[in-house]
Amino acid sequence: MIARRSFLAGALVTLGLRGHAAAQEPAESASKVSAQEAPGSWRHALTLLGEPKYGPDFQHFEYADPQAPVGGMVRLGAQGGFDNLNFIVNGLKGDLEGGITQIYDTLMEDSGDEPFSSYGLLAEAVRIAPDGKSVTYRLRDRARWHDGKPITVEDVIWSFETLKANSPFYAAYYHSVAKAEAGAEREVVFTFAEAGNRELPQVLGQMQVLPKHWWTGKDKDGKPRNPSETTLEIPLGSGPYRLAKVDPGRSATYERVADYWGKDLAVNRGRNNFGTIRNEYFRDGSVLLEALKGDLYDFRAENIARNWATAYDDFPAVKEGRLVKEEFPGRGTGLMQAFVFNLRRDKFKDERVRRAFNLALNFEEMNRQLFYGLYSRIDSYFYGSELASSGLPEGLEKVILESVKDKLPERVFTEPNTNPVNDNPEAVRANLRKAVGLLREAGYELKGGQMVSKATGEPLTVEFLEFQNVFERVILPYAAQLKLIGIQSSIRVIDSAQYQNRLRNFDFDITTSNWPESLSPGNEQREFWGSAAADNPGSRNIAGIKDAGIDALIEKLIYAQDRETLIASTRALDRALLAHNFVVPQWSSPVTRTIRWNRFGHPALLPKYGSSGFPTVWWYDEALAAKTGAPR
Repeated sequence: MIARRSFLAGALVTLGLRGHAAAQEPAESASKVSAQEAPGSWRHALTLLGEPKYGPDFQHFEYADPQAPVGGMVRLGAQGGFDNLNFIVNGLKGDLEGGITQIYDTLMEDSGDEPFSSYGLLAEAVRIAPDGKSVTYRLRDRARWHDGKPITVEDVIWSFETLKANSPFYAAYYHSVAKAEAGAEREVVFTFAEAGNRELPQVLGQMQVLPKHWWTGKDKDGKPRNPSETTLEIPLGSGPYRLAKVDPGRSATYERVADYWGKDLAVNRGRNNFGTIRNEYFRDGSVLLEALKGDLYDFRAENIARNWATAYDDFPAVKEGRLVKEEFPGRGTGLMQAFVFNLRRDKFKDERVRRAFNLALNFEEMNRQLFYGLYSRIDSYFYGSELASSGLPEGLEKVILESVKDKLPERVFTEPNTNPVNDNPEAVRANLRKAVGLLREAGYELKGGQMVSKATGEPLTVEFLEFQNVFERVILPYAAQLKLIGIQSSIRVIDSAQYQNRLRNFDFDITTSNWPESLSPGNEQREFWGSAAADNPGSRNIAGIKDAGIDALIEKLIYAQDRETLIASTRALDRALLAHNFVVPQWSSPVTRTIRWNRFGHPALLPKYGSSGFPTVWWYDEALAAKTGAPR
């Protein structure tokens, strides 16, 4: 299951789904039964572990305040721009996707204080077949699109088929769902290709349901709409916000829907409190930072250590308390962020070459000189969670690995994965010598200070592709280290639209990417690392990984039947991915650093999973705004 993500300013959004799940109001209560009763019974919630926290008649999530003020405006900032309002196809730029998906409701809504539970939103109840080969959702009778038309079973079926047909991500995510069809009144039945995929019911619950009648209709010029094409026509939605105004590439304004059909559902009470959410887009990171200081947007997740350490403390608004710096714990997710090799290119096919790049990265010096000691090196694809592997495999994890031993490198069983440490000059020299040795083993030699292929004489050169200027200060010292082992490198920084198009077509040597993970990984792993996704334009397997051992471990993870097996399977997959050196891991922090204009309030209890919960459960505080000044 994909990791939750907040609709935050400045975030690089790459997944294409928001964790949307929900509950059910007493007036439309499903059968008052445990969500974990025998398969075949109607349930108000789904959970992968134990019992759901909230019963059928709960009134609101604990981290949401149903008495929260409603109204006011919040402005979110993002770098880049956008040229598309159709999230079905790839190509959404900047943070727009995080906004556009909020205009659509989903079948279920995830709980922010449980790692594996979701509650009915569009669906009032859900039923899993006794044989585990299908799930049925029963829609609420009063669910409506913003134009007043009812949300139907046909909408759900059309959405499933259209997303699967037009999006590489959804094609992989719904790979094991054979079909969707109408059941009894207001019921839609999803049939699975095989039994045993424990999370498929909840995966389907996260699906944004789209209006079939709108997408199969005509635009204002009488032209038939095409869900497989990009568009700047404002789409019809059903959720708590509608997209009210767009200035292409510059801003997008969302307005709270006063007569939103689901505003009184338990899953929605105390949430979506802002009257207006406006996304503002800025051309680069420096302008984005100065725009915050200039009060052109309200909230920033600060992921640049230098800014956090030096850019704000002398700013008058911070000293006056009008601009607030605050850290929130990052809980409930894992992360891999890394320099990613394009394995489709011959020069990166040898694992020894890729390892040499890791040996050359002097993270310790970067952390001292560039990051103010605020980061730790990532050493797992599930870094920061209980799913991360460590040491040598043992117990159930070892059993799982041995079941596919013939498809894995021997070092998976004999060598704990570690990143090289460059904490002193001797260690730096030793690691560079190891890197040169590996490159020689891979068929290269040093000639005139340059690493060249023994077979062809072609020099080993690389281009780092980025869309944020801020990465230049990180890549330049890395490039200097690579030069010491004869690798010439360059940096190309392009605008976000070009960048997304080049990634979609896998036109790069090395780039930076990240893969947030939930505590319940599953079907999305096929899209991240699976062979079938490697050559699909726009897929999240941007590295181009094609490996039988990885494929086999992904399937074991997906079909794990209990928590113990899931953890062991995930650690096994993690260990195998690390052993191949597909990426050079970067760095992360256990906290989310934020800075905001002091106009907003929030519940005393914030979601346990999902960091700050901003802006979903926050609200505009008139008293604070009177002191700080109203947003422009």
